Amino acid sequence: MTSRNISVTDDVYELLTKMKLKNESFSDTIRRLAKRRDLTESAGAWRDVSEDEMKAFNDELHILREKASKSQGERTLEVR
Repeated sequence: MTSRNISVTDDVYELLTKMKLKNESFSDTIRRLAKRRDLTESAGAWRDVSEDEMKAFNDELHILREKASKSQGERTLEVR
């Protein structure tokens, strides 16, 4: 199978690293995540995540949402 190199930002790399299962390649992780369509497939996916890991994930998600919101606001201002 041929392979391709793609660039991801450091924050996306960290997210993928956290979502990567043991013995799973990054290609496998991306494939698994891209195929998810039904919420029932995710049932129980977080059961093994500790409270500290969940807090760290939520903190990072909050930061990313703030950045996205700020970025969207800047784009809106540019369009006007």
